[in-house]
Amino acid sequence: MTQFGENVALRFPERDDGARVAVITVERAALNILDRAAMVALAEAATSLHRDEALRAVVLTGAGARAFIGGADIHAMASLDAAGAEAFIMALHEAIAAIRAIPVPVIARINGYCLGAGLEVAAGCDLRLASDNAVFGMPEVKVGIPSVIEAALLPRLIGWGQAAELVLTGESIGAEEALRIGLVSRVTTPAKLDDAVAAWVGSIVAAGARAVRAQKALMRAWETLPLDAAIAAGVTAFRQSYAHDEPHRMMRAFVERKRRPKA
Repeated sequence: MTQFGENVALRFPERDDGARVAVITVERAALNILDRAAMVALAEAATSLHRDEALRAVVLTGAGARAFIGGADIHAMASLDAAGAEAFIMALHEAIAAIRAIPVPVIARINGYCLGAGLEVAAGCDLRLASDNAVFGMPEVKVGIPSVIEAALLPRLIGWGQAAELVLTGESIGAEEALRIGLVSRVTTPAKLDDAVAAWVGSIVAAGARAVRAQKALMRAWETLPLDAAIAAGVTAFRQSYAHDEPHRMMRAFVERKRRPKA
């Protein structure tokens, strides 16, 4: 395990299939609240994975059962001036940007509270899976500040109406409502959360390593490209995939499996 600062740990659990999968864990006080030092540590942990060519997937979670990330440190924010506020929020943005730049899928394993900065971190992940005790919200307006930076991802995830309700009222929603509006893809019990994450990771590592990385890169491009340009980028990615043996190898294996007689 590698420790980044006092509050962020990175480990690579051993797997039967030998796949390299990283787990980033935020652990700070009772609710994994992010102060600026924890934000910097989270950015450093994510950045350390950017050039890991063997990496197949990342799981991002909070320690304990009470929270994924319960938000940003309100005690620190209460004493900020304008310049300090900009530096504070940029540290959070840089952490989430570093997570989004990881070239393989990042799964948010959401347990308990996922509020404010925590929801922005979750929104910056590629996949979100929650326990049924999870609570989601963007309560910033309740303490006199707007929801900013990666809160801008929310309309893309859940639509303008649902995003407006979260950021303008500051009210929280439960896991089932988060599932209904598409904020998370799956909800399960706390006891089954790790199994559900493992199933997603298993599906990712069973797929083509190059294909998954290309797919994530395309999804990032789709966020900003006009439709015609997005389609053209896909054609280029499809062509480039055949510069390696992965499609041929995996298609041959697929055909061979289909040909085998059933027992």
